[in-house]
Amino acid sequence: MILVTGATGFLGSELIRQLILKGEQVRAIKRETSVVPKLIKDEKKIEWFTADILDYFALKDAMEGISKVYHCAAFISIDPAYKKKLKNINVEGTINLLNVSMEMNISRFLHVSSVAALGESKKEALITEYDHWEYSSNSSAYSISKYESEMEVFKAAAEGLDAVIVNPSIIIGKNAGNQGSGALFETIRKGLNYYPDGSFGYVDVEDVAKSMILLMDSDISDERFIINAENWTYRDLFSEIAENMGKNPPQIALKPWMIHLAYLGTRISSIFTGKKNSLTKETASSAFKKRNFSNEKIKKTLNLEFKPIKETIRETCRHFQTQ
Repeated sequence: MILVTGATGFLGSELIRQLILKGEQVRAIKRETSVVPKLIKDEKKIEWFTADILDYFALKDAMEGISKVYHCAAFISIDPAYKKKLKNINVEGTINLLNVSMEMNISRFLHVSSVAALGESKKEALITEYDHWEYSSNSSAYSISKYESEMEVFKAAAEGLDAVIVNPSIIIGKNAGNQGSGALFETIRKGLNYYPDGSFGYVDVEDVAKSMILLMDSDISDERFIINAENWTYRDLFSEIAENMGKNPPQIALKPWMIHLAYLGTRISSIFTGKKNSLTKETASSAFKKRNFSNEKIKKTLNLEFKPIKETIRETCRHFQTQ
C-alpha cells in the first residue's frame, strides 16, 4: 500500500487521482481540520487516516502495512513571520516521516521539495539540479526550510533509505482554487495593471504527479529532479492569463523603487491598523529576479514531454470563468 502526505493539497490530491486510476491502494493522511478537495472527495478507494506529521506515534500507526511513501505535505509561505511554522512542518515533519520510514523498513520514499531549495546559476544560465543552494541574508525562511528538509532526505538516503527528490517550479492547474498559484489567476481576473520585470518556471500539476509516479516506479535513488515545463517572464504570463480571462493585459512595468515604496507604505499602515502586512521584503525582491530552470535531466531520464503552459493557462482560466 502507498501512503500520501499532504493528500488534501493541490498536488497531493492530483497525485492520488492518478494513483487510483493506476489501480494502486492508497492511504492518505489528513489533519482534523483538512477539507478534502472536490477532485477526490467522492473517491471510495482512498483509505483516509487522520494524523499530523509532527506526531511521531500517529505516523507510526498511519504507516502500518505501507511500502511506499509520497511526502507532499509542506507549509508554503515566504512571509518571515512564519519562520517557526516553516521549520516545524517542513523540516521537523520530514525528519519524523524519515525516521518512521527507516524504522518500519519502507521500501521507497519520494520527497517533494521545491526549486526554492536550488542555488543560482552562473552567468544567467538555466538553473540545474547541480546548482547548490547557499545561505544569504536574502534567503527566505521557506527556501531555508526546503533546503534543510532536502538535506535530511539525503542524510537518510546515505543511511540506507531508498529515496528520491523532486523540485517542482510553480505548479499551476485548474483545480488550484484561489490559493497558491490560483491566487494569481484570481488577481488578474479582477484586473491588474502592473507587472514586475522578472521571470520564473511553471509546470502543470498533472505533469508533476505523473513525473513523481514514474520516478517512484523507477530504480533511481539518492537524486533530485527539477520538474519544470517552461520559463516565462511575468509580463508574458500575466498578459496570457489576462487575454484568456477577457481582461486588458497589464501595461505598467513595476520598478524596484515602486514596490519597495509600496512595502514601506503597507508596513507603516499595519502599525496603525493592526492588519497583517501582506507585502514582505522577500516578495518585493523576488519579483525582479530572473530564475529560469532546466528540465533536461527529467526529460532525458523519463523520456517525458511536458504539457504546454499556454494550454494549462487556457484550461485554468476557463475553469475560473465557470465558477
